[in-house]
Amino acid sequence: MVIPAPSGLSSAEAAVRLERDGANLLPQQPPVPLWRRVMAQLRDPLIIVLLVAAALTIVTGDWTDTAVIMLVIVVNTSVGVAQEIRADRAITALSQLTAPVARVIRDGSQTQVPAADVVVGDLLVLAEGDIIVADATVVESAALLVDESSLTGESVPVDKAGDDPVSSGTAVVRGRGRAEVTAVGAASASGRIASMMVRGAGLTPLQRRLMGVGRLLAGVTVLLSAVVLALGLVRGQPVELMVVTAISLVVAAVPESLPAVVTLSLALGARRMAARNALVRRLPAVETLGSVTVLATDKTGTLTEGRMVTRHVWTPTGEATITGSGYAPDGEVERDDSLDGAILTDLLTATVLCNDARLSPPRNPGEEWTALGDPTEAALLAAAAKLGLDRGELQGRFPRVAERPFDSERKRMSTVHRLPGGRGRVICKGAPEALLHPPVLVDDPALLTRAAERAEQLAQAGYRVMAVASTDLNAVPGTARESGLSLLGLVGILDPPRPAAAAAIAACKQAGIRPLLITGDHPGTARAVATELGIIAAGDPVVDCRELEASDQAGAAVYARATPGQKLEIIQGLRDRGDTLAMTGDGVNDGPALRRADIGVAMGKRGTEVARQAADLVLADDNLDTVVAAVEEGRRVYANIRRFLVYGLSGGAAEIAVMLLGPFAGFALPLLPAQILWINLLTHGLPGVALGGEPAIPGAMTTPPRPPTQSILGAGLWQRLIRIAVVLTAVTLGVAVWAHQTGRPWQSMAFFALGATQLGVALGSRTRPGSLANPMLLLAVAGAFVLQLAGLYVPPLRELLGTEPLPLGDLLIVTALSTLGYAAVRLDRILHPSRPPRPVPSPGAPASAHQPDHSDQSRA
Repeated sequence: MVIPAPSGLSSAEAAVRLERDGANLLPQQPPVPLWRRVMAQLRDPLIIVLLVAAALTIVTGDWTDTAVIMLVIVVNTSVGVAQEIRADRAITALSQLTAPVARVIRDGSQTQVPAADVVVGDLLVLAEGDIIVADATVVESAALLVDESSLTGESVPVDKAGDDPVSSGTAVVRGRGRAEVTAVGAASASGRIASMMVRGAGLTPLQRRLMGVGRLLAGVTVLLSAVVLALGLVRGQPVELMVVTAISLVVAAVPESLPAVVTLSLALGARRMAARNALVRRLPAVETLGSVTVLATDKTGTLTEGRMVTRHVWTPTGEATITGSGYAPDGEVERDDSLDGAILTDLLTATVLCNDARLSPPRNPGEEWTALGDPTEAALLAAAAKLGLDRGELQGRFPRVAERPFDSERKRMSTVHRLPGGRGRVICKGAPEALLHPPVLVDDPALLTRAAERAEQLAQAGYRVMAVASTDLNAVPGTARESGLSLLGLVGILDPPRPAAAAAIAACKQAGIRPLLITGDHPGTARAVATELGIIAAGDPVVDCRELEASDQAGAAVYARATPGQKLEIIQGLRDRGDTLAMTGDGVNDGPALRRADIGVAMGKRGTEVARQAADLVLADDNLDTVVAAVEEGRRVYANIRRFLVYGLSGGAAEIAVMLLGPFAGFALPLLPAQILWINLLTHGLPGVALGGEPAIPGAMTTPPRPPTQSILGAGLWQRLIRIAVVLTAVTLGVAVWAHQTGRPWQSMAFFALGATQLGVALGSRTRPGSLANPMLLLAVAGAFVLQLAGLYVPPLRELLGTEPLPLGDLLIVTALSTLGYAAVRLDRILHPSRPPRPVPSPGAPASAHQPDHSDQSRA
């Protein structure tokens, strides 16, 4: 349908409107000052404790410890600020959706202007391949077809005629037209989505858990250190000595290498993920994947290939199935015995002739076939090529002489072709409801009824169904008439699931992760894809978000016709119920949901720049299997952080316990401040950091995820911590008492015993104690042990630490006793084995209601 086009705005009026409404730019997130970012990082409870400790070490003149503590603070803060800055690029990327220039009618003639200068009332000139730069209403169209999948999730391009709306950020895939601009900038479709993305993503589960541990440690450490200070003063110790001792205990008890361990673990995880085609944009996202209880995915381009493929053909004599993927002419046509090969050839020949799309072979090795034009028509060409039909040869034999383009009112396209001998052929293809009735077709009514029933069955199965009809005439008609035709058959086209998607969904279920499909596509299509991939069973419900509030169907696994705002509501609802949620997507409409989810996962190849910038993780290969690999890596990282916490906190607790209980055993000051800090430096340094490189626990992906509400010290971890701390304390005080009663240098022996026994705990904490899977840990422990010996035998260090050299026999005795640290960890795992996980929740049940303690993590 063609509507007379207006003459557009004058340049003067356009300037007035630009001044009034502002530039056609998307809303930007207000820049956060650098100082505010730094202050946000410094509010972490662990960092606050370290800042206080640094201040106290400055007061006491302990410049070495001051430098170490400040270095940890600076590195941790710098990494956090850098991650924030990278994440804030999501809004900026939205501007890349808008073409840098647009063609408009100004002063009665066509001109090219910057997209930012387009104003309400401008008349856009649209052609194939253009990105629409503003919301507008079509006033003139000729076979105008617009791809809106990036905004709506609808996999099929939409025909646009007079008075139809078009949205900013969508693309013209066929035809031409003109449209009057109705909204620009923040008021446009992309602008409204950008406004949703301005809201922050919030803390990751790891950050929330570490903040809780930090608060607990800060309170307990300060309290116990104050008790040690008071006990020392009561027993007549010098005030300055006890103040330094209390500060040393604070530094020792707080695992200041925890930020370094977390950063290293996440960085190693990110590197491993990159090797498996998962590119991490925010380091905390590495661990978050290990916490995931729900995986919400988009359909188009994520679970499916994002391109149309002809899969099924029906004719009055039989049916055929066509294999293969993409637009390449690779695949087989598998037909029923009853299907006449000549009829199938006639049908597919008609779909080639009544077709405006084109296929292009790959230009370079490793590339894929591409399509220009309507993806549905491109799918028809690919199907015909699999039968050996060549588009160029057919169009040469049967040249087109007239046509009636497709429009949304007629829902069909017709072409006229010249046959050899001067005869003519009319071909018509379109929606079944537009063709399967008289006078368009003159076939037997029973045949038309049978065809309509089969078309409905295919549509319910998720296919986009097209009917094809034709008639041969004795002369070439001047127009494409659309009556008196005979049905050739039906063609079923769909956006097929990715080959690896079903395996990825099955792997998620095995790992206790509930898959969820949230799409803007048709409910029937969503149901078909979800059923084929195993997300739901055949009879499970599908929520149509147009008819029912998504929040009313909390247990559903498939949501169709979801708008960007509704996606946000669904995700927020899941998070409010305690789930940790990963969201995958590739379109502009997925941007807000990717940012709101605990972790956003974007497609790297087919995804829009908006989705990639809003996400925490980008899949370079667009393969959902990569998410499963990333989840395994996330679980490994989390297990290693918990492993370090057991090691570091048990050592710190033992140091405080020795200082608290020592006076009751007759030792006024069991350890000197310098000795405490030296042990802390050696044990929490390289050995602690090296624990972050431990390999994954065997079977990590065969058990459910840990409960979202579980503390990082949960699943029996804090009890293990206490049991190991008791062993460390007993060994240290036992050595001190024995040495004191036998006249040996008891303080030096206690100093060596405490450090060496903690190193034994580090060795016992390995995933595979007898393997060389993490050689850095062995080297780190060996190096720390040598330095611990140096604290006894190197004169400058002896003077600094206040130690005495031990006779070889005493050294061997203490070294032998220190192996009890290793034995304590290994024995604890035998006496307190992991609890078996509960059954994995069913797909329709909320994951948070069934989650057990993660048995793998309790072994950390």
